Amino acid sequence: MHLLWSLPLLAAALYATLLALLWFGQEKLIFQPQKLSAGHRFDVGADVHEVWIERPGPDAARLHALHLRLPAPEGVVFYLHGNAGNLQGWFVNADFWRSLNHDLFMLDYRGYGKSGGEVRSQEQLLADVRAAWDQVAPAYSGKRRVILGRSLGSALAASLAADVSPELTVLVSPYESMAALAAEHYRWVPAALLRYPLRTDEAVARLKGRVLLLHGERDELIGLHHSERLLAKAAAAQEARLVRVPGAGHNDLQMFDAYLGGLRSALAVQR
Repeated sequence: MHLLWSLPLLAAALYATLLALLWFGQEKLIFQPQKLSAGHRFDVGADVHEVWIERPGPDAARLHALHLRLPAPEGVVFYLHGNAGNLQGWFVNADFWRSLNHDLFMLDYRGYGKSGGEVRSQEQLLADVRAAWDQVAPAYSGKRRVILGRSLGSALAASLAADVSPELTVLVSPYESMAALAAEHYRWVPAALLRYPLRTDEAVARLKGRVLLLHGERDELIGLHHSERLLAKAAAAQEARLVRVPGAGHNDLQMFDAYLGGLRSALAVQR
């Protein structure tokens, strides 16, 4: 009889312990940075410059970015990358943006690449992104400003775009929210436990400018239905369009002409 009582209690205790570990350790699940040495050199061309964003305060950090600067660009693409790696693996398509005559600014989040510190909260992460935008955007007054977020970065991009109203917002492999994504992959996790809600859906509903969503039809990590639902929520946008990329998964979109063509077409539109 005692064993019958103890088994449910043991299971409950293990479940509570697992939830506690998830609460305190979810940064390790969401963010998968790779550090780079301070002396690391990027072989990406003489027109790409290393940039630093100083974040003062009690949780001070120095954030690192790469900035492709062309002689007479039509605008800038402010790129927020996915959850893994660093700029060494993400800043690999500079020639594509050169061909479109757009500068490219790409930030490494805290703890990624040469960026200092660690991601501690969603508020901190959003503030870092806004600080980087505030530093780079004034140089492009009167030109096309594009905010692009891929995967994890799509929620950050949508939130920033809702606040600063760029000419174009591009969301690549976006998700409705972290809760919606967790409900599909980790059904046992209560939504209230997530300290990073990352509500792309709420931000998209506030967008006013043009919106482009691109999503691989074979994406098994973030299903195409996330973009389809986000498209339906973008009612306030000036224009919202979804490009479905046949055959593409989550990590190989850049290999498909439909993806590259969608970006070209969006940037070819006159302001």
